Amino acid sequence: MILNAKAIIFDMDGTLVDNIPYHEESWIVFLKEYGIIIEPENFSAQNHGTLDEMIIRFFGNDISKERIHELGLAKERAYQDLYRKNLKGIDGLTLFLKKLKQNHIKTGLATMGIPASIDFILDGLNIKGYFDEITGGIEVIKGKPDPDIFLKTVEKLKVDVKDTIAVEDSMGGVKAAKDAGLKVVGITTTHSEAELMDNGCTFIIHDYTEVDLSVNDQS
Repeated sequence: MILNAKAIIFDMDGTLVDNIPYHEESWIVFLKEYGIIIEPENFSAQNHGTLDEMIIRFFGNDISKERIHELGLAKERAYQDLYRKNLKGIDGLTLFLKKLKQNHIKTGLATMGIPASIDFILDGLNIKGYFDEITGGIEVIKGKPDPDIFLKTVEKLKVDVKDTIAVEDSMGGVKAAKDAGLKVVGITTTHSEAELMDNGCTFIIHDYTEVDLSVNDQS
């Protein structure tokens, strides 16, 4: 697959790393500690929005901001403890990021993750320096599938949406990127090719070894 773009915005979880099963497992175990039981097959429908939105979804609207923050950090610690020994970039990721940098294609990150989770992945893979702009979930009020996080990242990158591609694995992320006006490349870590195409992705990849670059004239 050949990409022709001046900027590419990546999601993080499920897109830079194949970690969604670890997030789901850590949520289920974490919630069980508080007497909240959710079956694995029912979790994906609840897995969207910012971390704060998810805490409220499971613990209720009456919870204080301080408690939301405390619970969110506890959940993220549980996830990091579970995933740390398995942390690995999707095949071809680092080489692809290097090629983007060499070809002067801007790169952004648009993730619902909190700063500690972003640092955990980017520093763990030693790839933070490849991103021109990073937007995390704490910077938006409404998380994916709302397009705010992509719109904010496009603004930071100072690019036009028509010259920008998003890479996403989730249905909520695909919708958010499309509603922001971006073309979307779907990656099959979480959903099938058919599901991603049916939800509006322009191209589908299994990993980054499948991507080549067609560079626009930057002059």
